[in-house]
Amino acid sequence: MSLSVYERDDILAMEKRYRAAFVNSLSGFKSANLLGTSDTSRQTNLCMVSSAFHLGSDPALMGIIIRPDVVPRDSLDNIRETGVYTLNHVQEAMVSAAHQTSARYPRGVSEFEQVGFTPLWRERINAPYVQEAAIRLGLILREEHTMAINGTHLLVGEIIEAHIPDCCIGKDGFIDIEQAGTVALSGLDSYHTTKSVGRLSYAKPDTMPEWLD
Repeated sequence: MSLSVYERDDILAMEKRYRAAFVNSLSGFKSANLLGTSDTSRQTNLCMVSSAFHLGSDPALMGIIIRPDVVPRDSLDNIRETGVYTLNHVQEAMVSAAHQTSARYPRGVSEFEQVGFTPLWRERINAPYVQEAAIRLGLILREEHTMAINGTHLLVGEIIEAHIPDCCIGKDGFIDIEQAGTVALSGLDSYHTTKSVGRLSYAKPDTMPEWLD
């Protein structure tokens, strides 16, 4: 297998869309989630995000990155207005419709209606879940940080609800997202099913880890 080396100047010289696809692929497989929001009148909005990441378990925190709001960002506006949002795992049967939520629909047009997903409301949170998703998370916005380097917005949310299939929760708390059918995303538009290699024991400096059953 031949290998090419790309330096900073090479990356900066790339055509804009080529560079976006190139750099978005470099981090490897990413999570595929649908971000569900609404305004205070319950006008719903739904979009794909691939930037969700774990920030801590005490409290249970997750971060997402929203692109700069130099153009309208309905999801960001809704989160700022209501302070809540949902993250919904994408499964294989949902991929085409989930990807379509990335289209730039006019403000006031619900992606739920356009792509055929069903909004699911719960009393505790004024944001729609995706009923078709096997794993659903409800979050309260705890912090927002605007990144000086590129204008993106880091949103830190605390998980206040988690909807998980009983069959996917292990005795030690491990959630088998593969069993739930969750897919992964690479780059901007490549979706993947997964196959587990296995779980390893807690790493210690004096011994090599063992494979868990």
